[in-house]
Amino acid sequence: MKRVRCPKCDHFIQFDETKYADGQSLVFICDNCQKQFGIRIGVSKLRALQKEENKGTASALSEEQQAENVGHVVAVENVFGFRQEHPLHLGDNIIGRRNKGDEIDIAVETNDPSMDRRHCILNVKRGKSGNLIYTLRDNDSITGTFLMNEILGSKDRIRIEDGAIITLGATTLILHTV
Repeated sequence: MKRVRCPKCDHFIQFDETKYADGQSLVFICDNCQKQFGIRIGVSKLRALQKEENKGTASALSEEQQAENVGHVVAVENVFGFRQEHPLHLGDNIIGRRNKGDEIDIAVETNDPSMDRRHCILNVKRGKSGNLIYTLRDNDSITGTFLMNEILGSKDRIRIEDGAIITLGATTLILHTV
């Protein structure tokens, strides 16, 4: 199942993309605001937009940090099981709910109101021996950040490893290291 966002009200519409061929145009009418809009299967303006947004934040990073793969997080919105994959970079990775105009590193596509726009921070750095160290902390979120079903305190800085399960509201993140 694929989800598309209404350009007027940001409401999600689900459809089965396997029934359509690449390049085929579809027209939707939003249940929420009655706006009619079209998409083309196989062409994602959102991906291009995210790449442009990431270029803006990536320009602040050094070339060495941009080229290095330090892992990624997989976000699964528990309501619909919608899966997203977000790359990590060295330094602080601010994680939160996507909102137009917000500049965060990992913008999770969700309608979950229990996830803050700047919910938590996942820091990636190199240790003295060259290994990657992943540290998670809450960013004063309203509902809190959970690691393996344990809530993080306001001053906690928890070291996490591959496969760590992080819960932000009704959304689950899974850390995948390199």
